[in-house]
Amino acid sequence: MSEFKANKIFNPEGNDEVANRKIIKWNTTWLFQLNSTKYTWAKNMYQVMVWNFWLPEKVSGLGEDAIQLKTLPENEQRAFKWILSFLIFLDSIQTVNLPNFNDYITAPEVNLILSIQAYQEAIHSQSYAVLLESIVDSNDRDDFYYFWREDKHLLERNEYIGQIYQDFVDKPTDKNFFRGVVWNFLLESIYFYNGFAFFDTLADQWKMVASDRMISYIRRDELTHVTIFANIIKEIKKEAPEVYDEKMLYDMMDTAVEQEIQWSKHILWKNIIGMGHENIENYTKWLANERLNMLGLAPLYDNVVTNPYKHLDRLQDNNGEKWNFFESTVVNYAQSSAMNWSWEF
Repeated sequence: MSEFKANKIFNPEGNDEVANRKIIKWNTTWLFQLNSTKYTWAKNMYQVMVWNFWLPEKVSGLGEDAIQLKTLPENEQRAFKWILSFLIFLDSIQTVNLPNFNDYITAPEVNLILSIQAYQEAIHSQSYAVLLESIVDSNDRDDFYYFWREDKHLLERNEYIGQIYQDFVDKPTDKNFFRGVVWNFLLESIYFYNGFAFFDTLADQWKMVASDRMISYIRRDELTHVTIFANIIKEIKKEAPEVYDEKMLYDMMDTAVEQEIQWSKHILWKNIIGMGHENIENYTKWLANERLNMLGLAPLYDNVVTNPYKHLDRLQDNNGEKWNFFESTVVNYAQSSAMNWSWEF
């Protein structure tokens, strides 16, 4: 198991020529030479991520949600709390952990967008603070942040995720690096999205609409993060086949799906707001197949071909936005303050 070495802060003997550049394990000067870039998808992603800038304090209507939260059925209030607690953890760990992986990326254009991603994850953490300040009594806010101290299932999930990242920090080998990169992809593309589905389903029933508006901004950012790691995985497969491990990827996807199904059943019980156990399982497996398709890989669950939550297609298509993960061209983008954009990758 070969050791993975972090980049030097400055390496005068490095080579920054685009023709020779690789996404990992390259001898770069570590100079941010961004006039010449190899990975056009990263350059285009930078434009989108910058134009996606938003401020959680600008989201309106949270005062109405504060009133409505207290009127929700007890099981919906509990699910709201549990799911938000998990999302808070996910964004927190991404903010802290992304620089650990960025230190091993040897393409400045990719370093750049990973730095923006870390910033966006921090904005998401601030958005949860704004959300809680607006809708939850001050004495109850710690319950959302530290619910894992009460719920053994959530603690086990958080520990499992944290350990995968910690393994790479403690022992930066090829295997642990690729494992961490895949887990970044799964965290962004699977774990976040079941949480988003709950908020969108509430909003579809005109419940906690402002909270879902906040989530929709977060979801838009997370989609760029999914795309970043999908492209990183594809570049590793092409440029560093000794690091790429497809069996590990499939095994980790299967583990993530099973974890997410069990967690969702745990917090949503049998049929909260129409999210029954069968739909939860089919949605998560459908989502996994979609994410594997982004990587150019065959589906893991052949018998699941459609999204059972039809309302998500409608709610997540804000003003006709276009999500095309497979191309690297930005078609059009607009200021995020209007939530009116249309772009493709």
